[in-house]
Amino acid sequence: MIQPLGVILAGGQATRMGGGDKGQLPLGNGTILSHVIDRLEPQVAGLALNANGDASRFSNLGLPVISDTISGYAGPLSGVLAGLDWAASKGATHIVTAAADTPFFPCDLVPHLMMAAEIAGAEIALASSPGGRHPTFGLWPVALRDDLRTALNDGLRKVVLWTDKHGAGTATFPDDAAFFNVNTPDDLALAQAML
Repeated sequence: MIQPLGVILAGGQATRMGGGDKGQLPLGNGTILSHVIDRLEPQVAGLALNANGDASRFSNLGLPVISDTISGYAGPLSGVLAGLDWAASKGATHIVTAAADTPFFPCDLVPHLMMAAEIAGAEIALASSPGGRHPTFGLWPVALRDDLRTALNDGLRKVVLWTDKHGAGTATFPDDAAFFNVNTPDDLALAQAML
């Protein structure tokens, strides 16, 4: 499998943080999002940001911004679909997604996901840790984008219902803290301490 493209999922509404783009909140010497970019960019062949609304608010990042094609904040799978459509336009076969609010995910995420898919004989692989699965961290094949589009148009919103149907592999990481995500102001304070 050739190196996948990367898509950072930032299409949510950040309601527990009071709205806005929580990825743009300061963390250490950068933002939550800059930490995510720094971790994912070296692992992929190219990078895009999935976000809805005015794309110009991310112009400082120098990344393509792709919005959901399914209306009404259909959840992370809608961001995955947007990423797959973008990857198809680039001639890529796979994407790897990462959540925009999870600044400490593993620096070897992509090779582990690729290996998990290979071992399972599957086209999809999701990250997991002792605390459970992390379905926004996954390897996704462009070949399944129309299947995903149909599922979303039929009302499917739960990631694992779709991935389980396709026999997804699992890349297991030992540390739950690697997938700590910033949802509230208290979480942001904890992330500063973890940094």
